[in-house]
Amino acid sequence: MQKISLPTRQPLLTRTGWSAFFIALITVCAVAPVLNLWVPESSPFHMSTYMVALLGKIMCYAICALAMDLIWGYTGILSLGHGLFFALGGYSMGMYLMRQIGRDGNYKSDLPDFMVFLDWKELPWHWTFSDSFVATLFLIVLVPGLVALVFGYFAFRSRIKGVYFSIITQAMTFAAMLLFFRNETGFGGNNGFTDFKRILDIPIATPSMRMVLFVTTGLTLLGFFLFARWLVGSKFGRVLQAIRDAETRVMFSGYNPLGYKLTIWVISAVMCGVAGALYVPQVGIINPGEMSPANSIEIAIWAAVGGRATLIGPIVGAFLVNGAKSWLTVAYPEFWLYFLGMLFILVTLFLPDGVIGLFRKLRKGLKR
Repeated sequence: MQKISLPTRQPLLTRTGWSAFFIALITVCAVAPVLNLWVPESSPFHMSTYMVALLGKIMCYAICALAMDLIWGYTGILSLGHGLFFALGGYSMGMYLMRQIGRDGNYKSDLPDFMVFLDWKELPWHWTFSDSFVATLFLIVLVPGLVALVFGYFAFRSRIKGVYFSIITQAMTFAAMLLFFRNETGFGGNNGFTDFKRILDIPIATPSMRMVLFVTTGLTLLGFFLFARWLVGSKFGRVLQAIRDAETRVMFSGYNPLGYKLTIWVISAVMCGVAGALYVPQVGIINPGEMSPANSIEIAIWAAVGGRATLIGPIVGAFLVNGAKSWLTVAYPEFWLYFLGMLFILVTLFLPDGVIGLFRKLRKGLKR
């Protein structure tokens, strides 16, 4: 009788991978703070406040790209609505930051300025816990997670797949965007939330607080990366990849894909919500535009450009695309969207495995 050998569990990271991880950790926690806070502005090695904010924002995007890779690259579920979960996490943090303004607003009221302008007399019910930082941390996880759980349960139970699922997720985020544009919902209408003053009663615009947010974002990205590596290397991750490759065979093998797909869908949504919460205090604004279908499509582009089912690829893709965007929108603003479309077409036609896939092919060619 032939013996069947089960796959051995791979290490979380290779020796080279751990070296790169610790280099990134030291860069985030030590090098960047020193270059920004202690190196004089006259020095060519000084890291400007603009660069701190830009890299912090891109790291938030990288978390979203990593979340997209878990569901698209490893499970075969293409979502075009992940911008919704990003925005829900951002709004949860934004509500807390608006309450932190206190009476420092233009109207010197305990209510946010936009509520005073609209003649609101009291906070709506969904602002009940917005003055508590601990409650806000729970809401950042619970709100995107619950929305994803409800939507995903009905979608996956109905066995909606492929392009139909992608279209429905895009319709979901578009409907949410239209809802948040309405003033009566209590989310600031088309202006959203801005003019933040403090976080934990500490001024938010100081260099030290900006660096704290930067380091927190970097540590969160690295932590999520290790978590994703562990997840895809586990039995759970192998089942996800089997669902991606042949869902019908997985069902015949005795596994119910619903629980697996729903779990990774909720995890991915929560990761985007955390990214949105870190994004808002660094950028200084959150509005319904973050829910636009175009933003969700961009998340998929970052994953595709970097390389799906690689984990590191989407992170690289987020940095490459958004780095190019920050330069092109200043130098050639009218050509940015054409560049983005051309990039996606070229990657689809010539780099199906993304930048990381190209790098691996070149490395194999050099070894030969």
